[in-house]
Amino acid sequence: MESTAASRATPLRDIDVEPIRLPPSNTEAEQALLGAIFRNNLAHGRVADFLEPEHFSNAVHARIYAAIGKLIERGQIANPVTLKNLFDQDGALAEIGGAQYLTRLAEAAVTIINAEDYGRRIHDLHLRRQLIGVGEDVVNDAFRHDLDDDAVAQIERAEAKLFELASTGQAEGGLRPFKSALANALDMAESAFKRDGRTVGVATGFIDLDKKLGGLHPSDLVILAGRPSMGKTSLATNIAFNAAKARLQAGPDGNDGAVIGFFSLEMSAEQLATRILAEESGVSSDRIRRGDVRREDFEKFVAASTRLQTVPLFIDDTPALSVAALRTRARRLKRQQGLGLIVVDYLQLLRPAAASRGQENRVQEISEITRGLKAIAKELAVPVLALSQLSRAVEQREDKRPQLSDLRESGSIEQDSDVVMFIFREEYYLSRGEPSRRPEESDDKFNDRHDRWRERCEATFGLAEVIIAKQRHGPIGTVKLHFEAETTKFDNFIGPETLPATY
Repeated sequence: MESTAASRATPLRDIDVEPIRLPPSNTEAEQALLGAIFRNNLAHGRVADFLEPEHFSNAVHARIYAAIGKLIERGQIANPVTLKNLFDQDGALAEIGGAQYLTRLAEAAVTIINAEDYGRRIHDLHLRRQLIGVGEDVVNDAFRHDLDDDAVAQIERAEAKLFELASTGQAEGGLRPFKSALANALDMAESAFKRDGRTVGVATGFIDLDKKLGGLHPSDLVILAGRPSMGKTSLATNIAFNAAKARLQAGPDGNDGAVIGFFSLEMSAEQLATRILAEESGVSSDRIRRGDVRREDFEKFVAASTRLQTVPLFIDDTPALSVAALRTRARRLKRQQGLGLIVVDYLQLLRPAAASRGQENRVQEISEITRGLKAIAKELAVPVLALSQLSRAVEQREDKRPQLSDLRESGSIEQDSDVVMFIFREEYYLSRGEPSRRPEESDDKFNDRHDRWRERCEATFGLAEVIIAKQRHGPIGTVKLHFEAETTKFDNFIGPETLPATY
């Protein structure tokens, strides 16, 4: 029986065993780098900007490299003699020869010329090991069945991990010589000169606003705030559409306009499209929503939709989007289409990048969101236009023009932003404040008050103010715009001073 069972057993040598794959590492490169630093501590300066102790695959080498860095930071010499006492009692080092191992590292080093190449090789292998870890997490999460963790959430989490790995894994950066920054500044000035005095920022499409801001500049976080019904979303949509339309007219190689990424957390993509269709066709958005349209309106819709189909405006209406997911999608859009402007409507509806920790302080959450948006603007080198709500303190004042102190829930909005603008329409408050007759008031007094109210209404009809309360690199002030309520369209304001004398 034993012989029969043995005959059935497959010999171990005949089994097709897949070879075990070990995480990528290069012990020789680590030894060569440490030895080169021992021979000449100047070699440490060539790799210290991008190489950290945790990038070494060998834990002992990581501790040696960390100790070298501490000594050099103190202005001391790092060599086997100065490190001997530190590693005499190191049990892990004792297994490979004790402190004598440090001497062997120094003796084995031939040259320090290749020290930076060794450091970059070690750094690259570290990224590969991290990438393997991310891949294993993705596979394990996909195999695990969790009703609260769907596939879309796993994809976004994987993208966030890859983005974090790409960000922390960049070996470039650091201090730049001033002549490099100066050359870039001159390039920007030259580009502005070629555009008839306009700056290289993304044009909003509003002449006076562009004069004040110089356009929306790359790496800037621009806050557009206002009370409900002031027209925040309408103005942001107008700016986005103007920039996208300018990019379409200028062509892919033109400097005007930009490809727009519009993250709408409050309105759906269809509602935004309806607003833009109303603006372009001249048909009231309210009539479109109620279906109160005529046959000739459809002809306008067809003509407008033909013009709008190729506009480089991309809308993401995912509700409760996290900052990490927004960053990932913006990076993808820039890689695929060449992103030029990000619009967020509005920032209080975003979720912080960190996982939810219960009833966390709301002020801290908003601070994390604004810091995240500013980081996205800097990393992608595009302006971020984020809408924000205002507190109700505005309603308690006689003059309801917003102030910086009215920004809702966090002072970090003001601190982290480069530009803070408020949208204000006095017509909104006047139209709801028609005077009523007071007790025992004569007809003449009431009529006088009512006439003054009517005059103010007429003076503010269709008038909107964009109050630039903060601008890090330019002046503050107020810009007037014309607002058409039916089509929710803002336009350049033409005042009496700009009209011809014979008008």
